[in-house]
Amino acid sequence: MELLEIAPLQNLLSHFRFMITVRSQEDCYHSLILFRLSSGLDTQQLESKTSEKSHDLQQVQSIHSDTRQIYVMEASCPHLGADMSHAEIEECDTGIVAVCPWHRYDFDLKTGKSETGLRACTYQVEVKVDPRDGVNKVYMGTPEEGKNWRLVELRPVSEEFADPPPPISTAKTPFLLPVVENEPVVPLVEAPKTLMQWAVLILNTPNPTLKVERTRHAVNLFRTGELSSIGHKSPNVPKPPDVPSREDSFRRNTVDPKKVKNRKNHAVMLHALANIEQWAIDLAWDIIARFGPTNPQLPPAFFSDFAKMALDESKHFSLLTARLAAISPSTPYGSMPVHASLWESATVTSHSLRSRLAIIHLVHEARGLDINPATIERFRKSGDLETVKVMEIIHADEVTHVTSGHRWFTWVCSQEGNVDPVSTFREEVRIGWRGEVKGPFNAEDREKAGLSPHFYEDLRGEMDFIPNINGSSDKHIGNLTEDMASVTIEYDGVTLK
Repeated sequence: MELLEIAPLQNLLSHFRFMITVRSQEDCYHSLILFRLSSGLDTQQLESKTSEKSHDLQQVQSIHSDTRQIYVMEASCPHLGADMSHAEIEECDTGIVAVCPWHRYDFDLKTGKSETGLRACTYQVEVKVDPRDGVNKVYMGTPEEGKNWRLVELRPVSEEFADPPPPISTAKTPFLLPVVENEPVVPLVEAPKTLMQWAVLILNTPNPTLKVERTRHAVNLFRTGELSSIGHKSPNVPKPPDVPSREDSFRRNTVDPKKVKNRKNHAVMLHALANIEQWAIDLAWDIIARFGPTNPQLPPAFFSDFAKMALDESKHFSLLTARLAAISPSTPYGSMPVHASLWESATVTSHSLRSRLAIIHLVHEARGLDINPATIERFRKSGDLETVKVMEIIHADEVTHVTSGHRWFTWVCSQEGNVDPVSTFREEVRIGWRGEVKGPFNAEDREKAGLSPHFYEDLRGEMDFIPNINGSSDKHIGNLTEDMASVTIEYDGVTLK
């Protein structure tokens, strides 16, 4: 059996659950959940043991014994695909089981068996010393199908909102735009009961603070099984707006992107990045609400991935606006000019899930992978180490977002008759992008996310030269609403002194 390295044992001591994504050389994906149950040692003792680089057989056997309660299973319930990241763990006569939050189906963590007759896919776990460095590491058996499996994501599951914003230094510091009074997170009338209803409500929520709070609440309801269903197969599924709602003050500050290109100070830079993240929250909900009903064959894992993405973007927005408030109290979010470039691409790709995945997630977000390292380094050189920490969190998350884009783009290609993902992607860019996709490219992180150079080298869009997209005039391109300026599709290039 082929074993895949997950991580050094010591790296798994921070949390009791981790989400894992693995990919084969054939671009087959599996989403997994690792459960680390309490062992006989406390964290400090286990850290002490695992820090010793020893090949002593007795020590290795001790580590095996102390960590035998590490389990890996598929992250989706085999019943109806519920996210198992928030499954309850219970001990019964036959062993330890994970209980699905949706319908209470239980699965033995070792064998995957359930009293219902269903069976979840579980994977063998081993903890052993790596002879190359003497470090105790956790390994898992790989899925049977596919070859050369690799780990592309390992992230902890937190019971709280992941990576909360850093505290603001003074209580007098303005933060986000205030939430509209008397508008609760959960509407008092016709509260959403499905993920689709929550998605459309959030898209129609103009206040960014309330948008973040509703995102956190909706994702938690979805993960813990408190929503009645995803709702994408309902005959009465609500329709998303053409353009997400924005506060009046925000709309008045929406300008041509050419007027906000030269960004030279930290406050302007952070405001611009927060603007991107606010649109990114909406993009994650829009792909759920817009394409879920028209693609009923989408599995629950698709909705789990993009709900997670919406939560990540909310986290990024909160982190950035907190930093903005800390370094520039006089310019809270919403007080500077912004633009709507990202939503032009959303409009151009609103007719096709395949197009949306290609342009938003494999071009726009992949460009972020290219630009972020240099941006982080500029903040570092300027001495703003708190913002460096924020940007490093954002960048790590963005790698997983591009991975999700690649995963579901290749899935769509397979559903459409196993069309070639690379040539299909390049054609989507040709008709849905304007101009050259420029380097330099972050080849390492792009490859980690599934994008080989064949995807992006010598890539150019011809959207300006195509008279019709999906049978309609291109005059609508760049004119999303009367209040939004004409824009040029380009990732937000930014500079610091």
